[in-house]
Amino acid sequence: MKKITLNIDIQLAQIDELPEEDQQLVKMAIEQTEHSYSPYSHFSVGAALRLENGMTVRGCNQENAAFSVTICAERSALFAAGAAFPDQAVTTLAIAARNESHELLEEPISPCGTCRQAIIETETRFKRPVRILLYGQKHIYVLDSIKALMPLSFTEY
Repeated sequence: MKKITLNIDIQLAQIDELPEEDQQLVKMAIEQTEHSYSPYSHFSVGAALRLENGMTVRGCNQENAAFSVTICAERSALFAAGAAFPDQAVTTLAIAARNESHELLEEPISPCGTCRQAIIETETRFKRPVRILLYGQKHIYVLDSIKALMPLSFTEY
């Protein structure tokens, strides 16, 4: 049996090191944490994405007592973008979160498995990577594609 190692590249940045348009997207994601409806987990997540045409779309997690109908911030934004702008590729997605104490997380938050697959589907649909900005107070992770977090993803391309 042979062992292989998969490596990922993640850039670490401070918010002021990002281009202005990315700084604004991160700030929108942080703002969206305030619109989260999370009475069960008390974990507020916000997302903001930029489309190929320059438009931005925002999302936040929306919980429900019937847990299966809960939606994460990332999918909230992705699905809203798909409904309003079906022919526009997503170029960048920013994600931020607050904990139960309503404090922004120190370390970047990463999408759940379901959201990772939804982002993979977006990349597959438009045949281009989605740049990911994962916000934490200490630093921001910058990824060139969701494939950095899912190198063995379920996709056709």
